[in-house]
Amino acid sequence: MKRTTLTLVSLLLISLPAVPAAEPKDSPGVTINQERLVRLKAAKMPKIEQSLPFNTPEADEILSALEVFPPDNPWNIPVDAWPVAPKSAAMITAIGGNKPLRCNPDMNFVLVPPGQKKVDVKLSAYSGESDPGPYPVPANAVIEGWPADFKRGDAARRALTLDDVQRGKSTLDADRHGIVVDPVNRMLYEFYRLTKTDSGWIAEQASVFNLASNKQRPDGWTSSDAAGLPIFPSIVRYDELKRGKIEHALRATFKNTRRAYVYPATHFASRKIDPNLPCMGQRFRLRKDFDTSTFSPEARTILEALKRYGMMNADNGIDWAVSVAPDERIPVLHDELRRVKGSDFEVVTPPKGYVPPR
Repeated sequence: MKRTTLTLVSLLLISLPAVPAAEPKDSPGVTINQERLVRLKAAKMPKIEQSLPFNTPEADEILSALEVFPPDNPWNIPVDAWPVAPKSAAMITAIGGNKPLRCNPDMNFVLVPPGQKKVDVKLSAYSGESDPGPYPVPANAVIEGWPADFKRGDAARRALTLDDVQRGKSTLDADRHGIVVDPVNRMLYEFYRLTKTDSGWIAEQASVFNLASNKQRPDGWTSSDAAGLPIFPSIVRYDELKRGKIEHALRATFKNTRRAYVYPATHFASRKIDPNLPCMGQRFRLRKDFDTSTFSPEARTILEALKRYGMMNADNGIDWAVSVAPDERIPVLHDELRRVKGSDFEVVTPPKGYVPPR
């Protein structure tokens, strides 16, 4: 009789309509970008039948329909109303208030169909802080900087093919980030020093992120970036610049960082303890009164995003450098963005009552 009752209850539960997940609501420090949600709900994800590099019209259409992380994820929430951190001025000075904002055409990615064949990637350095494979790495996977950073370089770099770059010709000592995005399944795969060999792909580290979830990496774990953060959600992309609106925080690097991290980072990569140095996950915002009216539409789009969403310290590298896709359709913004100085930024901190999303 007890088994029968349980069966009836189960049948009753199955017959009930599914209850949709509650939409995230505004709360201290969290403002949901409703305009972004409306745009994404109206977009239809195109059918993906083969792997596509990031710098194509087909990829633009897919990316415009892809929701990258939930609305209350730290990458997606505006911070234009967040308070300035107590040590903001000292931190800006320690980094270099006279140093320019830099445009780094580095981070790219490839889009794969939901049925992309998964392959083994041999992990050589950080296997203990990596997510297990196999991974859907396609034959046309792009490596950091390809193609614009190579095609705009000297004669030797311009002569390199994608296969050359995949195999590490002249770039084995670089970070060689490799990023694979499965838009239909909303999964993200990121690799540090991804390299193709005759026997298959190798990398030093592999991270897997669910783009439908706010789940972070385990505390203390790195990712392909030193902060343990994903890279893909932070990249300035061509489709965003064409739309004239970036709706997420940007990735930033700094030469000297602190032996500490703050949410949403999970890892540090420094022995320095100077409290005026930025820790991983530190959030910077372009000052509200900075005049962007004299910049080109593309540069102005980036700067307005830095006012609203800011940028997060993700790795050690060039000071005040933000990651822009190495897409030859994006104009060279280097000299223009250098007009912005470190002193035009401020460090922000979550307001009282802010609770990170689950």
